[in-house]
Amino acid sequence: MQNSSDLSFETTIMVRDACLCLHAQRAARALARRFDVALKPVGLTSGQFSLLMSLNRPQPPTLGSVAALLAMDRTTLTANFKPLARRGFVAMEPDPKDKRARLLRLTPAGRSVLVAAMPIWTRVHAALEGALKDPEGLRHELNRLSACKA
Repeated sequence: MQNSSDLSFETTIMVRDACLCLHAQRAARALARRFDVALKPVGLTSGQFSLLMSLNRPQPPTLGSVAALLAMDRTTLTANFKPLARRGFVAMEPDPKDKRARLLRLTPAGRSVLVAAMPIWTRVHAALEGALKDPEGLRHELNRLSACKA
């Protein structure tokens, strides 16, 4: 067994080069930055775009279902929801079927900002997919990783 003080620089290099978590985080940050820059003219970040898009449904979803879709805990989702609510893009209301649950609704202003953002997202997304060898395969593998239980 290795003593904690025996951690070599070679181990650091091995982790840097092999760690799937590190590589996924780096790629996620790079993608988010690219979309953040592109979506700036409509006043959204990539995370806000994803949150708003997750509400674009025939029926308002519950807070829990959106948290699950976005792989966020409810507290983080609520914190991300508040600035969008202040801007009038989203609303939260009690679920008439379960007063303990909250429904998230995209407002007309939220729908309008999504309409403005979609051509930007489409352009950036197409450019990214065009730079990949197998975008569908990547999506498949990322979804498989997201579904893995620890």
